Amino acid sequence: MPELATDRSGWRPDGPPRAIVRARTVADVQRTLADANRNGIPVVTRGAGTGLAGGAAAGAGAIVLDVSGLNRILAVDPVDGIARVEPGVVTAELDRAAAEHGLFFAPDPGSVAICTVGGNIATNAGGLRGAKYGVTRDSVLALDVVLADGTLLHLGHDTVKGAVGLDLVGLVVGSEGTLGVVVGATLRLLPRPPRTATALAHFASVPDAAAASVALAVAGLRPAVLELVDGKTLGAIDGLRGTDHAGRGAALLLVQTDGFGAEEEIAAVAGVLGRTATAVETTADPATAAELAAARRDALPAIEAGGPVLIEDIAVPRSRLAEAVDGVHAIAAATGADVYVFAHAGDGNLHPILRADAGEPQRAADDIFALALALGGTVSAEHGVGLLKRAWLERELGPGPLALQRRIKRLFDPNGILNPGKAI
Repeated sequence: MPELATDRSGWRPDGPPRAIVRARTVADVQRTLADANRNGIPVVTRGAGTGLAGGAAAGAGAIVLDVSGLNRILAVDPVDGIARVEPGVVTAELDRAAAEHGLFFAPDPGSVAICTVGGNIATNAGGLRGAKYGVTRDSVLALDVVLADGTLLHLGHDTVKGAVGLDLVGLVVGSEGTLGVVVGATLRLLPRPPRTATALAHFASVPDAAAASVALAVAGLRPAVLELVDGKTLGAIDGLRGTDHAGRGAALLLVQTDGFGAEEEIAAVAGVLGRTATAVETTADPATAAELAAARRDALPAIEAGGPVLIEDIAVPRSRLAEAVDGVHAIAAATGADVYVFAHAGDGNLHPILRADAGEPQRAADDIFALALALGGTVSAEHGVGLLKRAWLERELGPGPLALQRRIKRLFDPNGILNPGKAI
């Protein structure tokens, strides 16, 4: 099954895997790793394969360890506000299970309907609600992890607070399968907001929209969702859906507030946005809100409707968001690349989307990574490093921190069998 040797990054392995193991129990994972470790065989762990950086791509001769079959929601505890799950649980299914108890799982990746909790943990995935609720690491309390030699460890605390020992959970989250295989997780759940309200604002330019997003923070407002879409992406959405967003402005902000004061907060949001927006629309009606949110949710499907794309991921200080978007557009012009941009404006996370068959997309991507670092940012905010961004590690981290990370890797995985050549 060649499809199990790659992920959504588009990277293709140099040959078939040695074997594919479909784990159904923790013991399956332990046996696989112990045998591989004794024989020096690389192991690449995968879930749904929705990763965008090649982190779940397996080279020739590797064992593909598929943990998507470990997919049980073991418990949802509304009193303690936690869930116990296996890594193959689809993120949206966990959120639906939490909703039955008046709770929700805060991380909200764009692939929420198909990605798995284990993959979210591996890449420290973020999403649209990151502006208020943070990323996956902020929702992980404890992990069950199988080390390279098959040893099973329980890391962290099954309580919301815990100050004993080093934060090994935080170390494993975002490690992209290079330190161990997650086979269980204790996750923080939050009270489901009783109300939500939405605002959609169009602007004459991207700098105006970016400045408005910063103005919200300066005003002390903290929406749950704060998304920016550039004019080129709006044109793609219009082409797909028959809307007229591009005719109403060269950029758009989608803002959602939640909680008991959602309507009051969205009114304050509209007041700030109205200073510079060409138009602002607000609603507390769920059906209307879904229509407004489609102006952001449809961004990637609309771009992909035109052909294969490279989905990139950088972050900059949110005060430099406008510089970043303008810089990406300048890079597109210089390289002939066809680039679209949308962003989690609340935390400075941009997604430049490059058509794979126009101009020089790889040169443009490299220039975009350099731009992120020049603006004080990072080459990956939530997709991970995987294979595709590993060449940028030392440039971002520096030789000392990178060497330390690789020493830590050797402590967890002395024989180097876990996802070799990825992440660090």
